[in-house]
Amino acid sequence: MLRALILVLSLLTVLPVWAAEVRVQPGSGSLANAIAGANPGDALILGPGRYIGPVVIDRPLTLTGSAEAIIDGGGAGTVVTIDAVDVTVQGVTVTGSGMNGQDLDAGIKILKKADRAIVENNHVLGNLHGIDIHGGLDALVKNNVIEGTRDRRMNDRGNGIYVWNSPGAIVEGNSVRWGRDGIFSNTSRDGTYRNNLFRDLRFAVHYMYTNNSEVSGNVSIGNHLGYAIMFSNRVVVKDNLSLADISHGVMLNYANNADVSGNLVRGGAQRCTFIYNAHKNLIVGNRFEGCEIGIHFTAGSERNVLTGNAFIGNREQVKYVGTRDIEWSFEGRGNYWSDHPGFDLGGDGIADSPFRPNDLMDHILWSQPAAAMLTGAPAVQLVRWAQSSFPATLPGGVVDSAPLMTAPAIPVPPEYTALAADAAARRDESVLDDFDVNDLTSH
Repeated sequence: MLRALILVLSLLTVLPVWAAEVRVQPGSGSLANAIAGANPGDALILGPGRYIGPVVIDRPLTLTGSAEAIIDGGGAGTVVTIDAVDVTVQGVTVTGSGMNGQDLDAGIKILKKADRAIVENNHVLGNLHGIDIHGGLDALVKNNVIEGTRDRRMNDRGNGIYVWNSPGAIVEGNSVRWGRDGIFSNTSRDGTYRNNLFRDLRFAVHYMYTNNSEVSGNVSIGNHLGYAIMFSNRVVVKDNLSLADISHGVMLNYANNADVSGNLVRGGAQRCTFIYNAHKNLIVGNRFEGCEIGIHFTAGSERNVLTGNAFIGNREQVKYVGTRDIEWSFEGRGNYWSDHPGFDLGGDGIADSPFRPNDLMDHILWSQPAAAMLTGAPAVQLVRWAQSSFPATLPGGVVDSAPLMTAPAIPVPPEYTALAADAAARRDESVLDDFDVNDLTSH
């Protein structure tokens, strides 16, 4: 009997015995008063109308309503601050944050120790940062529509979803447009960022010091850069689309031990992928198509495995300057090159001759940009012909000893193809000087 009594008393201390549904109507201070008067576990149901913020949720509550229930911060601070465990905010519209970058003003902010927050099915519109996961563990941010600001320089805007030191975050199924970065994950780990749509941003996904995490199934359309994985270890980047992005599709910058697989970059980026001082990465089964440069690979990157990828119709398939050969096949299987005139007499899907995507003239043109005016000169063509006829004269560079005869197919749903065409038609080259993606200080 004593044990049973202790058990009952312990349950009373953790269960929301007085949990209730409380209907809230618009009015001056009505939402803040409802939160102050609520018991842990209550559900506050907001009727249509405008609610004055900012508000702080300081106890376990569910805040729910329809898109017609608008929480408006009036341009001051963060609109909704979550400062308790097990809080849910769903189905409402959140707008009108302040624009103070130092204070990280946001539509919704999840503070440290506000663990297991759920933010889903909301419209988060016109705030500096959309949703800021700022220290809370195991947050779920799902199926929100987030639209940032457009009235200032892109670098001065806020992020759609900002993740800082928030292990276990799941960011899934959101649509993010305008603002600065779709997801900016900084100094965090063990996160999952999947099946989100990013449009008209600086970076779709921007990683800094984020380890042991996954970026999968996302779609980046018309952004300056798709997926920037920087100063991070053990990141899985798989099955993402980069369509009509401007600068880069995928960037590995000081990123190690990553698994980059099944991604498609297509539609005119300056570089489909850029690998800079990145080591021991597996890059397999990706399709890089229609870029100025298929892959820009710097000499400081070592012990990477590239196999099963397709390089299709890029103006320069590979940009690599080095004095030694780098093998881009693994266990007898290389990559597909649309400009490799190979044959497969054995019928095993592997070309009978190796392929070198670069020659001596490429090295000269990359290292001496002024020589570009000679590209069509007869002397240049003579050098290229001589090297193709006498391979021993080729410099160090990328060698694919087992080129593939067929390219991996990665389908694109028709609605994304249409959005990519629209983004390409609207592309404004004048905004490209807003920042330099290769300048680390701009990140």
